Amino acid sequence: MYKNILLPYDFGNSFANVPEQLVKLTDNSSESMITVFNVISENEMADNVKFHGKHFDDIAKERVQDMKPFTDLLDEHNLNYKVYFAAGRILHELQKEIEDHDYDVIVMSNKRSKRDIKHVLGHVTHKVAKRVNIPVMIIK
Repeated sequence: MYKNILLPYDFGNSFANVPEQLVKLTDNSSESMITVFNVISENEMADNVKFHGKHFDDIAKERVQDMKPFTDLLDEHNLNYKVYFAAGRILHELQKEIEDHDYDVIVMSNKRSKRDIKHVLGHVTHKVAKRVNIPVMIIK
């Protein structure tokens, strides 16, 4: 059973099959906490500020709504979670989050919404799995 799980959330991947795996990893323990972590890229921030007048808090609120189908699945499975956002370079912010907190495992989805993938693993998934010193579970 894992108590502290990091789930980097990417809107380009499908997370439909992830909640079932999280149930297995947490063993339905009320002590387990899943951190759903999403990074708003620098380019996205700049575009939203420049063209839409939206700042970090506005973008984060929109993303919480966009994530709702996934978080509803987590609620259905009675999983404890918190949603957290950061802004910056995706790999840098993700690595910083991993280093700053004591996660037991990182759970990543590798099921692309789009079928035209060139590599087996996505760029971020590959880099995280290669660089971190804790277990990484990649869910297909």
